[in-house]
This record gives sequence, structure tokens and C-alpha cells, in this order.
Amino acid sequence: MAGVTPNSEPADMIVVGAGIVGLAHAVEAVARGLSVTVVERDARAVGASVRNFGHACITAQEGEALAYARRARDTWLRMAREAGVGVRECGTVVVARAAEEAAALEELAADRGAEEVRLLSPAQVTATVPVAAEGLHGGALLPLDLRVDQRRAAGAIADWLATRPGVRMLWSTPVLGVEVGLVRTGRGELHGRHVVVCAGHDLDRLLPGVADEAGVQRCLLQMLQVRVPGVRVEPAVLTGSSMLRYPALAGTDGARALRRRWTTERPEMLAAVVNHMLTQEPGGDLVVGDTHAYARTLDPWSQEALDELLLAETRALLGRDDLAVVRRWQGVYASAADPFLRAPVAPGVTAVAVTSGIGMTTAFGLAPAVLDTL
Repeated sequence: MAGVTPNSEPADMIVVGAGIVGLAHAVEAVARGLSVTVVERDARAVGASVRNFGHACITAQEGEALAYARRARDTWLRMAREAGVGVRECGTVVVARAAEEAAALEELAADRGAEEVRLLSPAQVTATVPVAAEGLHGGALLPLDLRVDQRRAAGAIADWLATRPGVRMLWSTPVLGVEVGLVRTGRGELHGRHVVVCAGHDLDRLLPGVADEAGVQRCLLQMLQVRVPGVRVEPAVLTGSSMLRYPALAGTDGARALRRRWTTERPEMLAAVVNHMLTQEPGGDLVVGDTHAYARTLDPWSQEALDELLLAETRALLGRDDLAVVRRWQGVYASAADPFLRAPVAPGVTAVAVTSGIGMTTAFGLAPAVLDTL
């Protein structure tokens, strides 16, 4: 691609970034009959959109995030039909291995009802997911949650968009600046009536003032791909540490009691901000994670002790010692106090980011809300 050849007419919308948040805005624009140009610096999505669990964690959200997640669920199912994205309606099993964890699930079930939270006995948990029975207090099924083939979803959606009338996908094209009606790239200028910047955790590279005002920093995750012979896990699996992360559970009395106990009994879990959970890839390997560290500029070093902490938790959860690590990686996403950044940059130019770890869960619900304001 030697250069960008402008269209004779500006696009209705230019989307900067072909991660899941940018793609969600392009999908919504197409649904509204708009012409769209998507410009991406890499040859394919390689960031948070492919380094995650492939878990649309709907029920454990609250407030605005819950509304976006519920709306996004319908779009994910549409993308499964129209774009061939691998999406499974298999829900999430939350495993309770302590009395406080069981209490948290009971509180959530009382709040949401049986359609969203189905309490499980220990026997029902082990019949659904292959976790160790020893010390199990029960669990819950969150049936509305989805599993997405995260390694292929962004590519499938981008390929589908490329077949839609009025859509241009520009890859390996770095964006140098944005202004009213104009996006300057390393290959030339693009013109559009609206510009939506979906640069994720690299927002500060393009619009540092916007990132500064929103308090955006980077969240670094350590994650693993693990092979366990003969294990089959259909739903996502969350644990007690997840109850300290997801807002609908973290706000329960049970989760608060668990955090107090872990302050003295398991401080290493809190210090590493562990959300120990797992999902299974189509090939059978488990995606296991994750730990969290926050900074504007992150240290480049992985910590073996954090991987060992995750592996120890996984051995205890599954009651298995025969875990083989296949891959290790770091995930990075944007983090800020407000989980959704929507910042006007100039007339017709808006910066958008999911500044928490729920981009896959909420992006398809956030995008319609953003387009409603343009």
C-alpha cells in the first residue's frame, strides 16, 4: 500500500483503530447506512482484542456497563450469524470455594433472579465444569454470558466489514493526527464528516491531552495458555478472586468479607490484583489469568512469580498437577476511573475507549450510544 487514495467524497465516518472498540463503531455505522473508513496501524488486530479470555461477562456488570453488555450480546449473536464469528451461548460458572463466596452468589441471585443467576450445588458445579470437589461450597451459572473465539473474532468482523458497501479497511497505516474532517496518516490524508478515535491504551500517543484529562493509564496483565489432558470446559469459569473484580459481585457483603479475610490470609492475591479465571480455546488449551499492574508507562518485564501464582491457583481449582504451559503473554488495556471514555476533541471528532477490561463485553453496546450523539 504505497499511499492512500482519497474517495471523491469524504466518508461519513472515519474510525481510527481496528480493535474490537473501533470495529464495533464501524459495524454500527454500517447498520445505520453510513459510509465508513477504518484505518489501523498494524496489519491485523494484535492488542487487547486478541489477548483476552474471549469472555462476554454480562451478568457481573452493573449500571451503564450492564446496559451496554446486554445490548452488545445481541450484536455478538448477529456477528456469529453474519460474519461467522465463533460465539457460544454457554454462560459462566462461578465457583464458590469459601462460605463468603457462596454468600456473594446468593446475594447476586436474590438481586437478579433465576433468569440471570442460577445457584448450583457442589455436585451440580462438578457436573458442569471439571473442578476439584474438595472444599467446594457450590457455585452459580450465569446463563446470559457468552464465549467468543477471541483469537479470530476481530479478523472475522474486519473481513465481514470489508464486504459491506461503502466500507474501506486501511491496514498498516499509522495515524499521525486528527482534526475537523481530516485524519492525517503516514500514507496521506483521509477526509470524513465524523472521526471516531478508538486507539485504546495508546490514546496518549495520539491525543495526550485527552488521555491526561481522563487520567488514562495502562493496565498490564500476565496470562497463560495451558494444556491439561482430557479437560473439557464449555463455559467460562470464575473464582472467588473474580468476585473481588466484577462490580455486581464485588459490592456484595460476601465479597467484602472475603476481601477482609484475604487481607491477612492471602495478601499475595490482593497485591497482584488477581482475577483467576479460565476459558477453553477451540483447540482445547485453557486460557488462564490474570494479574494486573497499572502505570502510564509499564515495565517491560514479566514476573515469573505471578505466573507461578496463577498456575498454583489453577492446579488447586482443577485438582490436577499435569499442567503444561504452552504460551505466556502480556495483555495491555486502557484504565481510568470512568470505565467509558467519550471525549469531544474537535467538532465532529470524538475519542472513545473502554477504559477497563470489558471491551469485548461492552463495545457493541457502547458504539450505538456514541453514534447517537454524533
